[in-house]
Amino acid sequence: MLELLLPKGRIFSRVETLLSDCGLHLSRPDRVYRPVVSDSRFRAKIMKAQNIPALIELGSHDVGFTGYDWVQETGADVVELLDLGFDPVQIVAAAPEGQDVEALLATPGVRVATEYEALTRRWLDAKGANYHLIRSWGATEVFAPEDADLIVDNTATGTTLRENGLEIVDTLLRSTTRLYAHKGAMDHPEKRQVIDELLLLMHAVIDARKRVLLEMNIDAAGLEKVIAMLPAMKSPTVARLYNSDDYAVKVAVPRPDVARLVPELKRLGATDILEMDIRKVIP
Repeated sequence: MLELLLPKGRIFSRVETLLSDCGLHLSRPDRVYRPVVSDSRFRAKIMKAQNIPALIELGSHDVGFTGYDWVQETGADVVELLDLGFDPVQIVAAAPEGQDVEALLATPGVRVATEYEALTRRWLDAKGANYHLIRSWGATEVFAPEDADLIVDNTATGTTLRENGLEIVDTLLRSTTRLYAHKGAMDHPEKRQVIDELLLLMHAVIDARKRVLLEMNIDAAGLEKVIAMLPAMKSPTVARLYNSDDYAVKVAVPRPDVARLVPELKRLGATDILEMDIRKVIP
């Protein structure tokens, strides 16, 4: 039985979709924090992302999804297995627009509000600041300017900061959602096997999301030109059509290339072009 931690909140839906695409379906009534996993090798629990690194380090859970920012904030000694690339954010320092940041940091007792206490202390100490840290519990951007001179917060686009009259003055780190494991689970043969199988499926799903499957028909005269322009994982699959001199071509191509490829394929004489999503890519 592999103990799996899932992040509560906005990250959960993307993690749930990824697991479902891997074949691990979650079943839970509303407000239940222990969903049933369709694969009996897993037992899952939903926790706040902030708590997950420490719980994995303790070994009460084997693997879990959380942000790189919270691993760095807590200093948890865990094994990073996979960067999913979900929910990219920056942890930034921000000040009211027009403020002289160097002057603020040189002010004795400069007030700094943040949820990221450890990261913020390291940043301020490196700046040689004399500061008073205010621990926020969300909505950090509203502290400035009345209750804080600076804030440290996460942002994806910076829009919320700008709407509150703040500008980014420094970036502490960049974070994404990642999969982490307890060191002991990686040393346990049976658990390691399940973890490796889960990673195989996740890589397969993530790689599949980057590609689409193109199928088309082409006559013999145009075949070599079509093959020459098609990107492929190894090479396209080509088969003769039944009772015809034409060919069917099948190939997995990078999703961003489709808008360029399809008109060019049509120009070269390809017909009956089909574009399909791929569920998994397993090399």
